[in-house]
Amino acid sequence: MARAAEPERRRRGGSVIAYFTSAKFLLYLGHALSTWGDRMWHFAVSVFLVELYGNSLLLTAVYGLVVAGSVLLLGALIGDWVDKNSRLKVAQTSLIVQNSSVILCGVILMIIFLFKTQLLTLYHGWLLTLCYILVITIANIANLASTATAITIQRDWIVVVAGEDRSKLADMNATIRRIDQLTNILAPMAVGQIMTFGSPMIGCGFISGWNLMSMCVEYLLLWKVYQKTPTLAHKSAKVEASELKQLNAKKESDMKPAEGVQLIIEKDVTGIEPQQEKEVSCAARIAEPFITFRDGWVAYYNQPVFLAGMGLAFLYMTVLGFDCITTGYAYTQGLSGSVLSLLMGASAVTGIMGTVAFTWLRRKCGLIRTGLISGVAQFACLILCAISVFMPGSPMDLTVSPFADISARLFENEPLPTIASPEPEMIFATGMPNLLNGSIAPANSDPEMSPEPVPLISVSLLFAGVIAARVGLWSFDLTVTQLLQENVIESERGIINGVQNSMNYLLDLLHFIMVILAPNPEAFGLLVLISVSFVAMGHIMYFRFAQKSLGKQLFVCHTPDPKTAPDSSPPGNTSTV
Repeated sequence: MARAAEPERRRRGGSVIAYFTSAKFLLYLGHALSTWGDRMWHFAVSVFLVELYGNSLLLTAVYGLVVAGSVLLLGALIGDWVDKNSRLKVAQTSLIVQNSSVILCGVILMIIFLFKTQLLTLYHGWLLTLCYILVITIANIANLASTATAITIQRDWIVVVAGEDRSKLADMNATIRRIDQLTNILAPMAVGQIMTFGSPMIGCGFISGWNLMSMCVEYLLLWKVYQKTPTLAHKSAKVEASELKQLNAKKESDMKPAEGVQLIIEKDVTGIEPQQEKEVSCAARIAEPFITFRDGWVAYYNQPVFLAGMGLAFLYMTVLGFDCITTGYAYTQGLSGSVLSLLMGASAVTGIMGTVAFTWLRRKCGLIRTGLISGVAQFACLILCAISVFMPGSPMDLTVSPFADISARLFENEPLPTIASPEPEMIFATGMPNLLNGSIAPANSDPEMSPEPVPLISVSLLFAGVIAARVGLWSFDLTVTQLLQENVIESERGIINGVQNSMNYLLDLLHFIMVILAPNPEAFGLLVLISVSFVAMGHIMYFRFAQKSLGKQLFVCHTPDPKTAPDSSPPGNTSTV
């Protein structure tokens, strides 16, 4: 009996070793290291900038604006660069640029923290201002490199590693999102503890050291994945913009899928022929980025999954997430830092549940229908947020002008608000309850006064809706991600995903502008209703996409082939995945 069990144990041990040395697991490990460093840096840099500029939000706001504007303008160019170069070169270059920029930023910030007093006296403080500009510029370069990394790994490499098995691709996408959810919570907690019990300078040193170590390990992991997946070395040639338009224009036609596949195969064969070098004028070189920008957006519009991508982008125009805006509003309503940390943990759990729901629904109903079900689930949960606006405890007051706060500052010369210390911002991510003690009174109220407690019905309904909606949100996000992976031809994959990132940042930027125009708590209820409206519009766009793709079969739920999943390809699709 023992001898019979021995081969079984060896087989299981061999399968475990094979999994941990597979390209799929190495890709997960590299993504986990990269995301952990990213989340630590994005959290810490905002706190560093607040600490450096006299506890003011000015530098943080400038940094956020620069980052959003850069991706908005350069997203198509970054994607085009990804398409035109070999996969390994793109991944390695973006990895080195990203981590080197973070390391350099960390070193500069350490110097500023050490010699801030001396820098203030040199050249009337202009040297310190130059350091601020340098930090924001280098941090922005790091973010652009991170965008390139995300496009090439999450939108391209993962498709090639999964091969033609769409079920495997769905599982890999879901696992990547689970890693994102965990690192979103754990990485800021880790660096927040170091900065709280140490100092900001120690935090800078830790992040720089982490990125140096992570860069070396990630570089090795990328090389291993590249070696284990020979198809990564083969990349379809970049086709001309005019030919792309001709291919994309067929999305409304009734072209058979086999004909679309044949078109791409023929282009791949003929596209790899060497082209003669042509003399390019200086004016053409200057105009090239603008032409690429235009062609990228035109190609994005002509994609068969254009409405699905727009639907996802519209979900970014919302205050119903766990960002600084919503957590700041919760604080004004009496929620403590410890409660907020628990709520953030709950949102991470429901986000992971969304990734599990995605894989299950896709197997049962197909990819496109999964997006429909996820959208309905998310919108149904956000109805609770809309109801919370009218419940007891809601500060919404339409008699108070949303612009009252701005007009008071402009015409009555009131000072801009500043943060008393950077530590409350840390608490939102670290969950440390030592400063926010759960008092219902506002932060600046007199402790000797005993104001009436604010009813928590409204804010409780708000966060219940936000947390529950994460299941549908992340399932919908994975649906659109896989639709883009499957239905965008390989030679356009980078530029289309670059434009998709630009659209996401554009709507995200608009949501921050909306908050700037109406920053007072009395107007937050109005922002909630606007956010729910944009989510509804996004899902209406997706419904229209699904209706055009499936027609009368839209509401006929069946179990598709887990590898081919034919209902995930819209009419006129030219994907060869």
